[in-house]
Amino acid sequence: MNWKQIVAVGSVMVVMGYLYMQPVKGLIKPPEGRASAGAAQVAEARPIAKVTVQAVSEPAKAAIGGGLSVKINELEAQLKKASSAQAKLDLQKQLAQQWDAVNQPAPAAFYYQEVAQSSNTFNDWLSAGNRFNDAFKFSQDTTVQPAFVVNAIQAFKKARALDEKNMDAESGLGIAYVNQTSLGMPDPEGGSPMQGIQLLLDVVGKDPSNRNANLNLGQFAMKSGQYQKAVDRFKKMIAQKPELEPYFYLAESYKQLGMKAEAIDAYEKCKDLMPDQVFQQRINEYIKELKN
Repeated sequence: MNWKQIVAVGSVMVVMGYLYMQPVKGLIKPPEGRASAGAAQVAEARPIAKVTVQAVSEPAKAAIGGGLSVKINELEAQLKKASSAQAKLDLQKQLAQQWDAVNQPAPAAFYYQEVAQSSNTFNDWLSAGNRFNDAFKFSQDTTVQPAFVVNAIQAFKKARALDEKNMDAESGLGIAYVNQTSLGMPDPEGGSPMQGIQLLLDVVGKDPSNRNANLNLGQFAMKSGQYQKAVDRFKKMIAQKPELEPYFYLAESYKQLGMKAEAIDAYEKCKDLMPDQVFQQRINEYIKELKN
């Protein structure tokens, strides 16, 4: 497999850890429709540590190895020496793209944020917000997660101020609101998990095939124990386009519902979509557990 295929497999496993190790508070909601006004109680806010691009770049380099870090190190050295604002901006863009190329959203997010602060364009703020959401999703480090969430919310709000009708910014903000409350962080401007869920529901109301909104609604349903809703959501996604990630979540949801035959079938589909020996061995272990 190439690098991106390896990361794709790893991403699925990391997301599963994220789903079960970071339960979201207050996601049980009334049947589809408008969210209830009674938002969930939020735990006392934890201090938000200051996180820098340097702090997240070092572990990211360790993850990708020395060979893939060479170009990034060169660009970082040039950025330190850059004297003009334009030169710095050009290098920040290149660094964001380089981190994207090796699937490391945390450092990419901070560079996109710096670019957006200079350009103040919708696309740059959206890129920053999406990377901060991804950084939260794939991190188990609770010391940096709050900073990812706060930065994501700020970026999506900036993006929506420039294009309030854009559904990508709307769904991104919805995801960030739910993530925020999962950490017990109140929003001084009133963002809540129910507001986040409603933003995602509004997106799928306008665009029923929106992948980002549907995938996250399915994940949030899983984390709140609403596995049948998750099944319905992932089945609709798969009907539109068979993909590894929704099939994997579908299998996990079926397993939680005790629907072993259906779970096994969904796991088998995962193997078809990712013909990698190590991945298939792991899936075979899940299937064996269900058959015992």
